[in-house]
Amino acid sequence: MTNIDGIKQLPVKKLVLGGCRSGKSRYAEHWVSENFSDRVFVATLEAKNDVEMDQRIAMHLQSRGSGWMTVEEPLDLVGVLEKNATGAEVFLVDCLTMWLTNMMMRDFSDEKIQDQVVRLAETVRGLGASVVLVANEVGFGIVPESPLGRRFRDLAGWTNQQMALVCQQVVLVVAGLPLRFKG
Repeated sequence: MTNIDGIKQLPVKKLVLGGCRSGKSRYAEHWVSENFSDRVFVATLEAKNDVEMDQRIAMHLQSRGSGWMTVEEPLDLVGVLEKNATGAEVFLVDCLTMWLTNMMMRDFSDEKIQDQVVRLAETVRGLGASVVLVANEVGFGIVPESPLGRRFRDLAGWTNQQMALVCQQVVLVVAGLPLRFKG
């Protein structure tokens, strides 16, 4: 595996966290673009006749520019990473929080979600390609009023912890500024 300058490097596993509109996706895209030439963007967001979301998707596609292969996968992240049909150097998964939401909206039990998270962590750990995972940090806010909100917050926090364990680098982005916590 070589970086954009042709220098051989080991696979990097990186978790990029931040709040909504913090700049985490922009940071992750820029970092991947600067370091890799063979890039796969794994989009977990499903467009469902929502004009605002369609505009956001179009904006993200435009901001990435050329040089990216995009795979839309709302649930089977392990399958996408394991398949790696193109032999990609790096996967940018954006975002784990939406992936979690997709599972919750399909009535996955907590146990099934946790199993999926563990499978993903094991896959990321053993993958021969680099992986950058983007996720929302939801633990800085107030305690949600509803049971569903608390369940989401708890599962998101647990998911982020599991991914941080297998990633060599963990970065928190606040107001567009990265703060490295690990690596």
